[in-house]
Amino acid sequence: MLSTLNAAALIGIDALKVTVEINVTHGIPSFTVVGLPDNAIRESRERILTAIRNSGFIIPPKKITVNLAPADIKKEGTAFDLPIAIGLLGSLDLISNKFDDTLIMGELALDGSLRRINGALPVAMMAGKEQIKRLIVPRTNAAEAAVAISALNSTIEVFGVDTLNETVALIGGNILHLPVTVNVAELFEREQEYPVDFADIKGQGAAKKALEIAAAGGHNVIMIGPPGSGKTMLAKGLPSILPPLGFEESLETTKIYSVASLLEKDRPLMVTRPFRSPHHTTSNVALIGGGSTAKPGEVSLAHNGILFLDELPEFSRNALEVLRQPLEDREVTVSRIAITTKYPAGFMLIAAMNPSPAGALKDRDGNLTAPPKHIQRYLSKISGPLLDRIDIHIDVPKVENSDLFATSTAENSAIIRQRVITARNIQQQRFSTTNAPKIYTNAQMNTKQIKTFCRLDKECSQKLMDAMNRMNLSARAHDRILKVSRTIADLEGAEKIAMKHLIQGIQYRNLDRDFWSF
Repeated sequence: MLSTLNAAALIGIDALKVTVEINVTHGIPSFTVVGLPDNAIRESRERILTAIRNSGFIIPPKKITVNLAPADIKKEGTAFDLPIAIGLLGSLDLISNKFDDTLIMGELALDGSLRRINGALPVAMMAGKEQIKRLIVPRTNAAEAAVAISALNSTIEVFGVDTLNETVALIGGNILHLPVTVNVAELFEREQEYPVDFADIKGQGAAKKALEIAAAGGHNVIMIGPPGSGKTMLAKGLPSILPPLGFEESLETTKIYSVASLLEKDRPLMVTRPFRSPHHTTSNVALIGGGSTAKPGEVSLAHNGILFLDELPEFSRNALEVLRQPLEDREVTVSRIAITTKYPAGFMLIAAMNPSPAGALKDRDGNLTAPPKHIQRYLSKISGPLLDRIDIHIDVPKVENSDLFATSTAENSAIIRQRVITARNIQQQRFSTTNAPKIYTNAQMNTKQIKTFCRLDKECSQKLMDAMNRMNLSARAHDRILKVSRTIADLEGAEKIAMKHLIQGIQYRNLDRDFWSF
């Protein structure tokens, strides 16, 4: 007898509807899965049969064939255990064979209980678009799936189950089971906690101002300073002044964490911007994504948030160079023989480095801490094309003792955040008049938008030309200066870029001018 029901396969951070067909006939007892299954699905035979027997069902010796359609798309993971088990029971007439408009996903344990799966959020979003009426997932994934239904304003019902027997009873209508719902507004109302407030950071007023500009425009930043100057603390304090995640941004970010199995069980929706800080020994595959199963990397996990690279020159040259494409395109393309997958990677890059391989550039007597050629070799690990893609270069000097012992309270993050939100609102209003989708900040402007929104008067144009000639700037650096200048003007509520905004924008290109004069 043939049974057919719905499941889903993950393609990148999206889900594709899969039809699971189970046919049981007389013949030599066997259990075959076709339709490009991976090893985890091929190994599901023993899990499924053992779970069914331990749930009280008797499986006669039959020839069992499972087909996962479409057959030309590779299927991965253990989430097909439950739909295959339910379909098999239906084919054997052990349960009701009515699976119409139902999508089932779940991993089975040997005792028949269900384990958490990856990608419940994109699966639920696909189910809503496919007009599936009922979605059955493990109970630990139910809230996550219900968030997607709220986002789509769909009428689909989401049910969370704990065991195979509970799933059978739900399908047969033998238990009263209420669909799971989630109050999305309540999730966003939770108080957000940040490890560092800007009021906790002593001194570094210029660096704080530069990070405020970066937060307002979504700009990439590199901080250069000796050990102990507060670069890491500044980076960790940056999330506290960023605007809160919008609902669309939150959904995008949550999909990535759902697929990567990094979503917290008690938080079905990402409501705070991610902060990722990989170690400098991280490989380029872990950083950019990919591998044998094409998983999202650190640049995608930092989507709509911050990617902090401490000790930037200590990262391998290959790892740094692969950052160039996501910094420019805000997405990552991972190509494999069978499929090409795209992951979003719209992050703010915050990098930190020492001015010398020995730490500080000069000692107490004013002498270089390392020979000039060693310093140049250290700095040359960061290529010019990568520096071109970093909008703001900040000098973070040693904190003065007077600042460390000062009793006056610095401006807290809440006040700075309000200025950032006001500047972001100005940008969103500006870009709402264009036909460019998903443009939220000045850092995302393309050449056409720069020409439209970053016009300079004759005097400012001449000043920028002089700076480009003197500092030997590239065309990309030219665009970065204009974007930063536009953000500085937005923070002041200015309609046009004035000379003071432009000069400040030029000053944030430390590594483009002869900063390292020995």
